[in-house]
Amino acid sequence: MDREYFYSIMNGEGTLDYEIYLNTKALLSCQKDFKEFCNRDELQFQIVHQAEEMWMKLIGYTLLDIDDYMQKEDTHRVLTLFRRVHAAQRMMIDELALLETMSPKEYQEIRLRLGNGSGQESPGFRTLLRMHTPLWQTFKANYLDKHGLTIEKIYNSEYTHSGAYVVAEALAEFDELFQRFRAVHMQLIMRTIGLGAKSLKGRAVELLNEGLRVRFFPELWEIRNHMTDTWGDQHGVVRDPIGSH
Repeated sequence: MDREYFYSIMNGEGTLDYEIYLNTKALLSCQKDFKEFCNRDELQFQIVHQAEEMWMKLIGYTLLDIDDYMQKEDTHRVLTLFRRVHAAQRMMIDELALLETMSPKEYQEIRLRLGNGSGQESPGFRTLLRMHTPLWQTFKANYLDKHGLTIEKIYNSEYTHSGAYVVAEALAEFDELFQRFRAVHMQLIMRTIGLGAKSLKGRAVELLNEGLRVRFFPELWEIRNHMTDTWGDQHGVVRDPIGSH
């Protein structure tokens, strides 16, 4: 195929209504010019990371709406919007598989173009790391404190699968998917530069594992420990095999 011809038409003219509304002329010019790539994997590298930023922008915007609706205890809207957030998070995770088609050698060539940059500088990532505290405060004030509830009550002693419970589970899924994204990203790092190497900042990549041990909403995970231990105290941590009865 005529590579130069297709290069020339890929960005479009930017004159049709669809192009104008989506601003495709600017959007498709956010990547380097084809002739400037260090190798043929660099376009993929740029697009995947740019797409991740767009998903995180959508997630952050939606979490602000979720916070508004939690203040109104509009649980149906809260759950619908969390479904959107969770879907976007899964898209972020799935997209990382594209980068596994890049060899370590090709990534090393791209890495030269990054300067001292790393994913820790992502504006979307840094924003999401700041949003969980106000989200939890809003949930606690409107779904728990206002009604004299606690996490223990909605999960255990007064469990009714209530609105407070289902919103708590939506928060837990957001937390879980964020940590899953970090874990998959860590595996990608292992595959491309190795965990024993030093990052672009000169720090051991292994230090990134610290983030995998952080939970946004520890209360939602601790209640499971509490319920399991309480059950074990009542029924025994180790029980006789079924066949022995």
